[in-house]
Amino acid sequence: MDRTNSSEFRAKASAVLVLSVECLKGSSKADEWTDDTLQTGDIVEEITIGNLTIRAPFKNGRAGVQKVLHSSFKAKDTSIRVRVRRGSDEVAELQACIVPNESAGRKQYMMRAIGDPNYAVGFLDRTEGDCLALQASRTSRVVSALERAQLQDGYVSYPWGRRMQELLSVPNSSCFLSMLLLPKASDRVASRYNDLEDTLARANAWLNASQASGVPIVFMNIQTESLLTKISGETASSTVNTGSLADLSNLATASLYGFEDYHGVDIGVVRAVRLWYSPFGGEVTIHIKLKERDTRLGFAISRTEEGFIYISSVVEGDNNAPSTRAGLNNMYKEANRACKLLVVSRVNNQKVLPWIVSPTGAVRCFDTVSLSQKLSLHRHARVPIIMHVFLWDRALASMSADSTGRSTASPAVLPLPPEVQATHLPNENQVQPLASEPDGNSVHNDGQELRVERDTAGESSFRFHDFSLQNNWV
Repeated sequence: MDRTNSSEFRAKASAVLVLSVECLKGSSKADEWTDDTLQTGDIVEEITIGNLTIRAPFKNGRAGVQKVLHSSFKAKDTSIRVRVRRGSDEVAELQACIVPNESAGRKQYMMRAIGDPNYAVGFLDRTEGDCLALQASRTSRVVSALERAQLQDGYVSYPWGRRMQELLSVPNSSCFLSMLLLPKASDRVASRYNDLEDTLARANAWLNASQASGVPIVFMNIQTESLLTKISGETASSTVNTGSLADLSNLATASLYGFEDYHGVDIGVVRAVRLWYSPFGGEVTIHIKLKERDTRLGFAISRTEEGFIYISSVVEGDNNAPSTRAGLNNMYKEANRACKLLVVSRVNNQKVLPWIVSPTGAVRCFDTVSLSQKLSLHRHARVPIIMHVFLWDRALASMSADSTGRSTASPAVLPLPPEVQATHLPNENQVQPLASEPDGNSVHNDGQELRVERDTAGESSFRFHDFSLQNNWV
């Protein structure tokens, strides 16, 4: 009889409603599963808000406690301490603040842990039996939580403007250099193009020729680049293929292939080749400051067949020339001793390097005459010139700024791959450039109006005619 009464008493006790904890948001370190942290199913024994302390049993359960939380939040008394019972004798506490629980509705509140703002709990009415069952199932619930846990991602703001201004050697301009080679047209109407291997070979030849002429650059990477264009007529009939997947193997070496869009328009995909390269020793900045008495800058510029602009001559014996004061003469002599060209990469932070090869094979690059005219205008306006040149020795890049006005780029030049850092010795089939001598037939172009005649080479490229002037003095 006593045993029956004891069972009935335990059953009635298990059916009694109690105020329990419901974990709403997990801790950033999953601390909600530790023994000293409140867990789902814990039975609330005591709540302290400021000077107010209420103990179980709580009048009207969760609804009554929510009214107390609402009154305290309106009174700006949001500090709360919750003490719970786990099992028969284990106790845990949480120090938190009262915050609105917008997902639960109006005038609903939850507790956010002071030690970890990511961890938040609420209250829920449960029977004591359900609470004890939840506490006993802790291990299985941890495993279930692990299976449901997902990594979250999102966007965060980034100070691009400040980083590009402070951390680039040339503010707001990259140090990545490349040449884009379009496939060469094999007929006059540009309905057929040479294959991808031909474009790769021309990229290789351009790089080797640049290095042989004395341009201090090294190969970094090469990639194909897809460009969309509209095609029609014979080009479309020869490239747009509606066959099976077996035709995809033919695209491996194709420079142009096509497809039809939803409206039946023939779209062509041109596979160009982008060659990435880098100056062997990085870039160095030369500041040319101008004075009222300056009548010339003291150097001449020319262009290689590959499109690179370089310093071809400097004035000798004039220590007052702007180029001498800026240290350009010394850099030119050092380049000559190393059998390298002093290549100009930027003028006033604008790149003056070749950047594209048209389907006719013409290299798009900058004109030396217009550049000479702009430099002369700098002299007339007394506006300083900021010029960047390629270095052929990384040891020169580590030199600190000296009295000549030459300064190294900051931050430091990125290291090149190990195979590039090794000393490069020419083989018998490579042509080494000779040290260039000042041209005695150089012509001054200050005060003269020189016009550049252009002709088209394809739809979106141009080339410059060869000039009789070998050097353009400024």
